[in-house]
Amino acid sequence: MTMLKVALIQQRCGDNRDENLIKTAQMIRQAAASGAELMVLQELHTSTYFCQVESPTLFDLAESIPGTSTDTLGKLAAELGVVIVASLFERRAAGLYHNTAVVLEKDGSIAGIYRKMHIPDDPGFYEKFYFTLGDLGFNPIKTSVGTLGILVCWDQWYPEAARMMALAGADLLIYPTAIGWDRLDTAEEQLRQHDAWFTVQRGHAIANGLPLLAVNRVGFECSTEQPDVGIQFWGGSFAVGAQGEVLTKASHENEEVIVVEIDYARSEQVRRIWPFLRDRRIDAYSEILKRFRD
Repeated sequence: MTMLKVALIQQRCGDNRDENLIKTAQMIRQAAASGAELMVLQELHTSTYFCQVESPTLFDLAESIPGTSTDTLGKLAAELGVVIVASLFERRAAGLYHNTAVVLEKDGSIAGIYRKMHIPDDPGFYEKFYFTLGDLGFNPIKTSVGTLGILVCWDQWYPEAARMMALAGADLLIYPTAIGWDRLDTAEEQLRQHDAWFTVQRGHAIANGLPLLAVNRVGFECSTEQPDVGIQFWGGSFAVGAQGEVLTKASHENEEVIVVEIDYARSEQVRRIWPFLRDRRIDAYSEILKRFRD
């Protein structure tokens, strides 16, 4: 396989899990009708972004893997003959939870999981309260549509994570995401934040000679403690090629199903003219294992 049609599913989420999954299924069906074989969903797509506050009761949103959501999406994957990248709040054990990406194969089985490695703890993004650090490393997941290097949201700021996935044989970098603006930020600050997010991920594609997909949620979600406070998720889901060339980009305001074709063969072509992996000075990088060079 050299050409692959992929779908970026950018949606709004509400408080009702079942309604969110029904909408997701409808959008996946729409994408499948357009010929997409790989469906990528946004981060924590079965609920609103609950990490705006720290509340023990919100752990009730977590679910086991396998579980209800993977069963539902697995059946849909098997029915449509597609691969689905989902993003779930995983209950691994009592008091042990992860932010986990799950890949459902075309036969409905679980091809693999990735547990988010970098966990933020910032105003409105209190993820360390809910999620344990990922413990599965940076290992791509082999599927019938390629070897998928899946990372999640905050992971997207770290070039080391993308590089590790590339070195492990990923064909494609994928980032389910939940990122947005504070409405109190100026328009200039909002533009700077979005441009930084967009640019750093294009850089990962370029530095590793790999196509990349980033799928972000959209719409305003208020805090459960302060209804007038919340996050305006900026959407902007996009796909770029192995030289960072922009293949498609969603709006900042709308729910969208974007189907785009990825050319896997370009990675071979690009890496021949830009052989970054060949020229890496692996003999000189030991200091990177330190937190900081004092």
